[in-house]
This record gives sequence, C-alpha cells and structure tokens, in this order.
Amino acid sequence: MASPVEISIPNASDSNTSKPHTLYNISLRLPLRSFTVQKRYSDFATLHSTLTAQAGAPPPATLPQKSWFTKTTSNPAFTEERRKGLEAYLQTLNQTEDQRWRNTSAWRSFLNLPSNTSSKSTLASGLHSAITGWKSGAPITDPVVWLDQYRELKSQLHDARLHLTKRDQATAAQAQHEAGAQAKKCLVRAGTTLAALEQGLKNLGTDAWGSEKLGQGEIHRRKDLIGSAKREKEGLESLLSAMITKSHVDKTVAAAQEKQQLVGSAPGNGKASGRVLGRETDRTRALGNQGVLQLQKQMMEEQDEDVMVLAKAVTRQKELGIAIQEELVIQNEMLGMLDEDVTRVQGKIDVAKKRISKIS
Repeated sequence: MASPVEISIPNASDSNTSKPHTLYNISLRLPLRSFTVQKRYSDFATLHSTLTAQAGAPPPATLPQKSWFTKTTSNPAFTEERRKGLEAYLQTLNQTEDQRWRNTSAWRSFLNLPSNTSSKSTLASGLHSAITGWKSGAPITDPVVWLDQYRELKSQLHDARLHLTKRDQATAAQAQHEAGAQAKKCLVRAGTTLAALEQGLKNLGTDAWGSEKLGQGEIHRRKDLIGSAKREKEGLESLLSAMITKSHVDKTVAAAQEKQQLVGSAPGNGKASGRVLGRETDRTRALGNQGVLQLQKQMMEEQDEDVMVLAKAVTRQKELGIAIQEELVIQNEMLGMLDEDVTRVQGKIDVAKKRISKIS
C-alpha cells in the first residue's frame, strides 16, 4: 500500500552561508497540512545508507551520482538534473508496495513526519491516535480530528460508489460478487465512522484541552455535514440493495428461460418454430410463447429499476444542492459575524491609541 504522503521537489535554492551549497526544497502534502523541508545532497546520501542499515536491504531506488568536478551552485543544468533524480528517488520510496523503508525512523526523521505514521492506515488516523487515543468507533472529542475523520468518511463513501460502479459494469458473476462485497465493506466502515462523528459532535461543546468551545454556527454546520453524509450513505445502500435484487431476478429469469427452452425442444413441441407474430429477433426466435412473455416482463422490470435508480440519483443531487445552499448561507453568516468582530476590535484599538497619545 502506498503512503498517504505526497512528496515532490519543485525547486532548489542556494544557502546563505560562507560556503554556499544547494538546498533542495522537499514539498510534503499531508491530509491535515502541507510543509516544506530543505535538504542538501549529503543528507540524501546519509538517508540512503541509514535506510539500508535499518531495513536490512538497499532501497529500490538509486541516488544521482556525486560529481567531484561540477558544483550545483554554479551549474543550473546540473542542479536541475540532480533535482529530478532526487525527486524520483523519494517518490519511488514513497510509492513502493514494500513498507519496510517507510517504517524506519530514518525516513520519518528525514521528512519530519510523525513517529506513528504507518501505511496501514491514513496519516490522519495516526495523528488522531497520537493526540486523543481515538480508536475506530469511539466518540471523537477533538474539533480538528473531527473534520479529519469526516474527510475519511467522505473517502469511504467515494470508495463505495466506485465499487458499485465496478459491480454495475462487471459481466462475470464472480466480479459482481467481489465488487459488491467491497462496497458493503466500505459502507459498514462509513457507518462506524458516521456514528463516531455523530456522537463526538455532542461532546464538542466542552474541550478536554481547555480551549474555546465551538460556536453554535459551526456546530450547526457540522450537523448539516453529518446529515448530508448520512443521506449519501443511505442512497448507496439502497443502490446496492437494488443491484442485488436485480441480480436475483436475472438469475430467476435465466433459469426460467433455460427450462422453457428444454421444454420447447421436446418432441412434438413446435411452438417456437411455428409462431408468426411480426418480426422475430435472435432473443425471441428460440423461445416459446411463455418464454417471450417472461422476456418482456424481465425487460419491463429492468426499465422500471433503471428509472428508480435514476430517480434516486436525481433526488440525491437535489439534496446535495440544498445542503450546499444551506452551507453557503451559514458561511455568509459567519463571515458577517467575523466582519462585525473585526470592526469592534478596530474600534477598541482606535480608542486605545487615543488614550496612549493623551498619556504620551
């Protein structure tokens, strides 16, 4: 599993020291924040040797060769070539399926990552556990971690939707079953996270760290987020249930058709070949009257189910639009309150300046 940290080296710069050297600006993007770390080439060389010692094997990438005659501070082309090589080196380590190099203390220290970062879970979950000791399903009491777990919930719902799409596009029964099982697994996880968020929102009025309580506007906004996520989850569950029902109906119809074909092929039964009811198709030519009727019912049921699925999708889009509108209204109110606070504070500052001028 690849690391949740996104790493790149967009540029390099020269150090402001008596002996100038090139610093490579490593940009790291985490779920909660983004920051930049500056390292020189010798730091990469030390990292490579330390990773080899701690992991018991050399990393699956090689560093750019060291040059004894060309300096990066005076050769922009050489600096750019080395920057690309170092970026490829870090990205290879970050994306490789083998986790042993990313699990070393040398890797975390080099990138200034938290000590509990693990590729088996998201970085957000690691930070949450380090701060609050939160475990899956337990109430969340930290406002920042609450938002982080909400993002995790949206990710789980997104994964469930992707698996449902794969199930709908799959033609083999085994592939449909596997995609459906993965979608159900994501929905179960989403239900656990949703319950923890809902319960944790009740505890956010009092902060265990002694900081200021959340305002009523923010609590109301988070309740709307939970409501929107809950409706999305229920819609995905209904879609999964409809797909399973449709699959059972298809199996029943297929079994009935096979039975009809067997009966129609018996000696003395000439209904399938002697029927003239307009233009025949490849699907109806081999069927008897009952088989054609069953096929027509199946097609009508499929059309009805497609219309139901489309209606649910339109309803979900409408609900999302309403939720977005409500959130925009709340954000506008919060911005208005902030503007009033700024005006009030500015007035106090002006009064304080006048008093200071009188004293001086």
